Amino acid sequence: MSARLLDGKRTAAEIRSGLSPRIAACTERLGRPPALGILLVGDDPASQVYVGTKSKVGDALGLAVEVVTLPSTATLEAARQVVERFNASDDHDGILVQAPLPAAHGPDAERALFDAIDPLKDVDGFHPANVGRLVQGRPRFAPCTPAGILELFDRSGIELAGSRAVVIGRSQIVGKPMALLLLHRHATVTVCHSRTRDLPAVAREADILVAAIGRPAFVTPEYVRPGATVVDVGINRVADEATIRDLLPADSPRLASFARRGSLLVGDVHPAVSDTAGALTPVPGGVGPMTVAMLMVNTVRAAEIRLGAED
Repeated sequence: MSARLLDGKRTAAEIRSGLSPRIAACTERLGRPPALGILLVGDDPASQVYVGTKSKVGDALGLAVEVVTLPSTATLEAARQVVERFNASDDHDGILVQAPLPAAHGPDAERALFDAIDPLKDVDGFHPANVGRLVQGRPRFAPCTPAGILELFDRSGIELAGSRAVVIGRSQIVGKPMALLLLHRHATVTVCHSRTRDLPAVAREADILVAAIGRPAFVTPEYVRPGATVVDVGINRVADEATIRDLLPADSPRLASFARRGSLLVGDVHPAVSDTAGALTPVPGGVGPMTVAMLMVNTVRAAEIRLGAED
């Protein structure tokens, strides 16, 4: 059996298409398009790619996207000043601080910047006020990756109510909000982490398994109940040829891609899981496009709130 692929790329395109009339309405009333301000600190290659993708998608939709890039040597105060400028601006509806920040800023730097964002412009949904609303089941802006996964479930006909869901990973960005969104949709949710005992056995209980840990091919078939829906949030760039050849069959077309590029994107789920799962998100082309699409949705939502929509 080969799992049904949950096509995030196609679904994200449908979501973006559906935004067009809302963007047009906001543009007419505001006298400008909905606008997103992005702060990127440092030169992390993955972050640069992510910000470039977000900017490109926003531009294609007709949004106004401003990216401010600071060097890795910039102080936390300099980064905070950019956030405050976006907060005070009447020309920016949404604000995003690209994570991670350079390690030199310390473990609390991201939280300090997330907390500095105006909750009405916090399109990533990380401000404490928005986290609290999510806990209460009335989110203003749900974090983009979990919201995108939920949208993919809905548009793919995946039943959530009454299902047993297991989330591997407890990050503030994916794991915890994912668990809350599933709980609000009447799933029975277990959150697993590095200290979970007998993790494969717990994972095998899941009708819906979400892997968000950042470890290449960590989830193997022994973690998956036959027929389960498996969501692979991981995006790991692997450059080791032996690892790639161990993961992929000898006739995989991705081996030719590896030979050309010298690396491949690999998820947190082992490719062999496709023979056990009932449905599976691919990497790339699964969760990633949905995350960007929901960022666009949240940015338009922020513009609508500015115009008086109920938040």
